[in-house]
Amino acid sequence: MRLIHGILHPMTGPMVEDGYLTLKEGIIQDLGPMDRMPVDEEPLLDLQGLHVYPGLIDAHCHLGMWEEGLDFEGDDGNEDTDPATPQLRAIDGVNPMDAAFVETLRAGITTVVTGPGSANPIGGQLCALKTWGVCVDDMILKAPVGMKFALGENPKNTYHDKSQAPTTRMATAAIIREQLKKAQRYQEDQQRAREDEDCDAPEYDPKCEALIPVLQGKLKAHFHAHRADDMFTALRLAREFHLDLVLVHGTEGHLVSQRLAQTGVPVITGPLISTRPKPELRNASYTNPGVLARAGVPTAICTDHPEIPCNFLTVCAAVAVREGMPWGQAMQAITIQAAAICGIQDRVGSLEVGKDGDLAIFRGDPLTASEKPVMVFVNGQQAV
Repeated sequence: MRLIHGILHPMTGPMVEDGYLTLKEGIIQDLGPMDRMPVDEEPLLDLQGLHVYPGLIDAHCHLGMWEEGLDFEGDDGNEDTDPATPQLRAIDGVNPMDAAFVETLRAGITTVVTGPGSANPIGGQLCALKTWGVCVDDMILKAPVGMKFALGENPKNTYHDKSQAPTTRMATAAIIREQLKKAQRYQEDQQRAREDEDCDAPEYDPKCEALIPVLQGKLKAHFHAHRADDMFTALRLAREFHLDLVLVHGTEGHLVSQRLAQTGVPVITGPLISTRPKPELRNASYTNPGVLARAGVPTAICTDHPEIPCNFLTVCAAVAVREGMPWGQAMQAITIQAAAICGIQDRVGSLEVGKDGDLAIFRGDPLTASEKPVMVFVNGQQAV
């Protein structure tokens, strides 16, 4: 199928005011200005000046892990019986039949990074999913896409009532460090067994197995951190173990933006439309994404669904613009920048040849509360 006479917003280059885009076998095969369109027998869909964006991306949420309208029965986000659970996989907990998936898709969000909550210092493996489908296996874009770690109040509050560590920030960091050290030793023992037939391989350890790609830098380490000191603890651990670090939330980032910019570490900010329900959020500011982006910190915007429903992602970005973030950076924060931070930019986040045929088509500015897509494509097929 070929879409014609659309205003193309590639997110990695200049806007095309009157353009075409060809979808074939689920990917973007070709795009450009109308005067360069090939003459062939492709079926045509005339957009008559509608705005074509890449499918939007929520870089951090828990979609499908906490289900709509359910209590314990639909709460699959935190296995709070053990503070270190790196072996858990989000794809085993997501319910794609949750009503929130439909609402998210209709809002033009075609990809989400979802997974465990922040009860545990090590929560488990995140996944990147498309939002259209009925079976998780068919929706996976990348799994795992990251390992979830958490610092600050959430692990403390979870285990304080259990009279179990961690009840302090020191213990939270120590548990993470201890498990990473165990995985290092496990990896060394495996290597020794491969090189020396007289050495026995270590007994299978699912926790260590899950952390080896993190130690190898093949799997990103997503650290939940609100306070500045927690962000710097994450940076300290990342230096110690050579982790490919992503800071999630970064609520006090605006207070230390220049210091963060020096590290080059990206921050997924949000939820932006929120109150300050706990002490570590007392310095929350709507200006946070804009301050970070202007300082040179790679910045994405997320909803943290169900804290803020996924379908309000564009509203969150609009608030960031209202509070000083340039419009273009806000759009990138929910498209190509979000994709790059999560390591999925080879598939999604921009209108480029060879990328997945995920499109969100609007009449006007997506960052307007009254706007919603008139069409949404996922993997080259019209889903809305």
